Amino acid sequence: MLYGIAAATTALLLAAVLTALLRVPALRLGILDRRRRQRPVPLIGGVAVVLATGVVVVAGERTGVAPVGEGVGRLLVAAGAVALLGLVADLRRVKARVIVAGTTVAAASVVPYEETGVPAGLLAVGWIVFVAVAFKTLDHADSLAGTIGVVTAFGVGACAATEVMDGLAVLLSVLAAALTGFLMHNWPPARVGLGACGSLFTGFVLAASAVTTRAGYGLGDSAGVLFPLTAVASADVLLVVLSRRLAGRPLLRGGPDHLAHRLRRLGLTPQGAIVLPAIGAFAGVLVAVLMHIGWTAQSGVFWVAAGTLVVVLLLLRVPVYGARRPVPTQAGRPLSTQAGGPPTQAGKPVSTQVGRSVSAQVSGHLRVRNG
Repeated sequence: MLYGIAAATTALLLAAVLTALLRVPALRLGILDRRRRQRPVPLIGGVAVVLATGVVVVAGERTGVAPVGEGVGRLLVAAGAVALLGLVADLRRVKARVIVAGTTVAAASVVPYEETGVPAGLLAVGWIVFVAVAFKTLDHADSLAGTIGVVTAFGVGACAATEVMDGLAVLLSVLAAALTGFLMHNWPPARVGLGACGSLFTGFVLAASAVTTRAGYGLGDSAGVLFPLTAVASADVLLVVLSRRLAGRPLLRGGPDHLAHRLRRLGLTPQGAIVLPAIGAFAGVLVAVLMHIGWTAQSGVFWVAAGTLVVVLLLLRVPVYGARRPVPTQAGRPLSTQAGGPPTQAGKPVSTQVGRSVSAQVSGHLRVRNG
């Protein structure tokens, strides 16, 4: 108990200090969020979270004060590899399939097949990859991915504690503390970004830990617990996929169509667009924990799924892509344009005034990410 408090406090302070120290060299080296236009935001917060989490957990293992066990150690190594892949994506453009493939390999190395079985284990691999990528897409607004990560880490940690998986519970509490230290610099307006390094690492650790905690339970019951733990991240992915499909846009083409973007268009402040999804995440996590310990029926997942679907359908009605630039016409006929000259019709110059298209960007401390 005392070590858990000391470890969490150390991780929080270490992450906060590392984030502040790494910000200046990141600015000088140009490790910046390419989506920013008005102010430079270095993408180095994820490195601080990974280092703080790893240092505290490894120190507890090496000193023998809080041994986490071989399974947790393997999970941390795999998550570190995913974080390294995310760091490469922060430094230069990496195709989505490369990120998915690397995360899949890491996920396949941590699933306990002896307890889940091979078919269920393969499904678990897919779910871990989905959650990791979903947390990457949550990093479209300041502090959103970090806040949801803290809430989810406490929920998964509570589930691990009820299974007497002390090492896993320590890892999750340290991760939650490290994310909290990072959020000191990431609350709107952010001075440092989480980036793919931190968001992939967070999503991977949470999903892999949840799978490990539910290993040995039935597939249906486990799915009923796992979904509410990540309901907000799942809602964001579903919202984006449906929106881009309905608009005829490529799935990998970035746009201001994520969860927080739409909340901002509804009039919420940058802080409100973070707090509201965090409340939703807490509700889902609470249902998941109660189902895991048997204090509520497994049917609770249907209420979470119904609420998620309603939110997605309502937010789909929020316009986000803007209007296309109109084509100049006169008397219902399109105007031709001579090279270097004004629009003409039947060889005669025509005076036109074309309205500007509505900007697709959303004001506030939000960003458009390609995912």
